[in-house]
Amino acid sequence: MASKVKVWATIISFTASRIFFFFIFFQIPLFRFPCRIGKCTTPMELTSSQLIASEAIPSGVVKALLYPGAVGKAIINRKPIPKYNKLLETYNMKDLKRYPITTDLQHIEVLAGSYLAVAGAIIGLVKSRRLGFFGMLLLIWGLHKDPRSSKGHPSFKYYKDAIFICYPTMSIAVFSAFLSIKDDVKKIVSCFKWTFLKSKYK
Repeated sequence: MASKVKVWATIISFTASRIFFFFIFFQIPLFRFPCRIGKCTTPMELTSSQLIASEAIPSGVVKALLYPGAVGKAIINRKPIPKYNKLLETYNMKDLKRYPITTDLQHIEVLAGSYLAVAGAIIGLVKSRRLGFFGMLLLIWGLHKDPRSSKGHPSFKYYKDAIFICYPTMSIAVFSAFLSIKDDVKKIVSCFKWTFLKSKYK
């Protein structure tokens, strides 16, 4: 029984981690949020724009992160695949240093959640970790509590339609991030197995 539980947990977490990676790296829209490039719809866009602006890592690394999603979007929208060396222009990520970083730090939960989601998607391909799941929860919390979306805020009229969560895709991303945690999946499978055996031999 223990071996079957371990096998099922491995299969589920392996599949879920690949689904989560697909959602993050192929930039499936999960939300809408005002950012440095105008409007961000994925954790990858938020993370990449911040990395470019802060010059934390070389732009070539950021372009490598962005390219799978850019190719996917081009294919889905039946548009020409963007050139690799023009990728930052395509995403409107040129000259981002002119924007003050303090405006980003006001929405630290959304930024931190995006960073953790991207890092969790990468690490999840190699080893089961809770990083991606915590990132998604932090991201949702930050989007919900953003002061600009509250009626009392001076910018509410402008931002009321700018901050939005796409619940169908966001739900799948959060669910797959959770199921990619092998230890937790093992406990769930064990519970289901034990419940099934109890009902069978009653």
